[in-house]
Amino acid sequence: MVITKYSVSAPIREELRFAFVSDIHNADTAIVLKAIEVSRVQAVLVVGDFIHDAEDYERGLSFLKKSAMLRPTFCSIGNHERKFKGDLKPLVLETGVTLLDNAATPFHDILIGGLSSGYPDGGEQGNMKKTPKPDLDFLQSFSEEEGYKLLLSHHPEYFKPYIRPLSVDLTLSGHAHGGQWRLFGIGAFAPGQGIFPRYTSGLYHGRLLVGRGLGDSHAFPPRINNAPELIFLTLTPENNTDRKENKT
Repeated sequence: MVITKYSVSAPIREELRFAFVSDIHNADTAIVLKAIEVSRVQAVLVVGDFIHDAEDYERGLSFLKKSAMLRPTFCSIGNHERKFKGDLKPLVLETGVTLLDNAATPFHDILIGGLSSGYPDGGEQGNMKKTPKPDLDFLQSFSEEEGYKLLLSHHPEYFKPYIRPLSVDLTLSGHAHGGQWRLFGIGAFAPGQGIFPRYTSGLYHGRLLVGRGLGDSHAFPPRINNAPELIFLTLTPENNTDRKENKT
């Protein structure tokens, strides 16, 4: 696993430190929880696809429960949560996390929102070339709130058409799995973006941070040159320049 550190300047009074997790897909997360436990992060942000489907979800829920015991944990809904048969929300809430399903909550000096996947609950997801629209009413109202706004949005393809035009300070996304194959630092494919996708890994425009994720929903093709990634994000009032540090 790779740990990547980002620092982003923000109009806040005190530094805020987060662990940013995406695309668990019901994988074993013992190493991730240990990294969070020994870190100085103040909260954990889980950006969707913590479960895989209706059969493979117990590890994902276990991660949420253990994470919530370590730090305040906030999670949003990805497309794989939509594959659960039945009502997943009570099971998520039982873990002790704050579920942001087209909802927002304050945390210290900022507002954290969760923009849910536009796929319907239990809906077919065979055609992954075009992602259904999210809840634009929630997104608009969230963007009109006062203060620094941090948005958890599983789909990075939502950023350009829906989020970027609005007053949302920083969006965290996953879904692309780093482009599955990474060649010369470029991802090969991502659902909703297609071949050689634009948003697969890193900080874009100073406002979109895309994580490569921890698990993998694809038996084929496998991840190549694309290690699972845990991100430590710091919002700092001191720095004027955003920076990144990679650690293995």
